Formats: sequence, structure tokens, C-alpha cells
Amino acid sequence: MVTRNVYFKMDDKEKLQLAIGKRVKLLREERNIPQQDLAAKCNVEKSNLSRLEAGGTNPTLYTLKRIADNLGVSLCDLVNLEKI
Repeated sequence: MVTRNVYFKMDDKEKLQLAIGKRVKLLREERNIPQQDLAAKCNVEKSNLSRLEAGGTNPTLYTLKRIADNLGVSLCDLVNLEKI
């Protein structure tokens, strides 16, 4: 299996936010978890989760950890952008 490293420069903030958002949405949809349910489990507003999935916000590590826990993945797996 060939792995590739994904690196982002500081000026790629928007690209990183989009990639993280896509990953969250992919994992959520694979588990058939409605956005509203995941938001409630993570103690965030549905609108904030929606914005995160669209790449419109820069989530904290704490928020990403809560999302990862509620999706049943590690934080490392959640931010593994090679799987997008």
C-alpha cells in the first residue's frame, strides 16, 4: 500500500478546513448518523456542525475530539486526510 503525506501550508487554512469538514461528513454519513444527532451528542449547535462540515469554521481540537469520540474513531483517524 502506498501512502502519501498531505501537508498544508499556513496559507492553506481554507483548504484544511474544507478537508476536515469533508472527512467529518464522510464518517458521519458512513455511520448513518443524522447531523442533528451528532451535533447533540457533541454538545454543539447543528448550525455549527453544518458550518464545520462545509469548511466554514476552524474547529478546536476539543471539538474535533468530541466528534471523533461520537463517531467511534480516534482523533488521528478523524484528521487522516489521506482517506478523503
